[in-house]
Amino acid sequence: MMTYIWWSLPLTLAVFFAARKLSARFKMALLNPLLIAMVVIIPFLLVTGIPYDHYFQGSKVLNDLLQPAVVALAFPLYEQLHQIRARWKSIITICFFGSIVAMASGAGIALMMGASPEIAASILPKSVTTPIAMAVGGSIGGIPAISAVCVIFVGVLGAVFGHTLLDAMRIRTKSARGLAMGTASHALGTARCAELDYQEGAFSSLALVICGIITSLIAPFLFPVILAIAG
Repeated sequence: MMTYIWWSLPLTLAVFFAARKLSARFKMALLNPLLIAMVVIIPFLLVTGIPYDHYFQGSKVLNDLLQPAVVALAFPLYEQLHQIRARWKSIITICFFGSIVAMASGAGIALMMGASPEIAASILPKSVTTPIAMAVGGSIGGIPAISAVCVIFVGVLGAVFGHTLLDAMRIRTKSARGLAMGTASHALGTARCAELDYQEGAFSSLALVICGIITSLIAPFLFPVILAIAG
């Protein structure tokens, strides 16, 4: 087992930083470091037959760093506190309706395409961070593993194409861009915002937190309504 472990952390870091260099050089949305890392490492594990558990144990330190990284998001929020206080009603309203649209669109489209209620319940919390999505999906009859996959898929899409879409729609206000990214593509979108602009990252992390709370509170009541309408 140890022969599988020692190289996983260096491999992960090497692929990620190489992807960052490519992204910085060519300025292409598809060269998102996370996406490239997934495209390289997942096929590598499949081809070599190395169990994911062995790979994960070797790079577990990165997973452990996620918790302090999330806590660190509070600092940019603190620096934007004066704006948050002045606009808190608008922020709550935006996050509320954004969460409703994110849940209803995912589950509703899935049901219209013939998905079972179990799959629709798994897709419903796709726009919040993974731990919340898995808990919400499981509580309304979904499959937590599928919820996690949907969260990653949506997050990658947002991180890769989110700013391109916002630019095409001529949305320039940093707070609006941050709220949109955090609402639609959770932590991965927030990470992308933080790379590009400090203020965007702050508002995106705020939306990430608020939408997670709203989704966890409303999903158990909204999902039966979606089922009734779709049925």
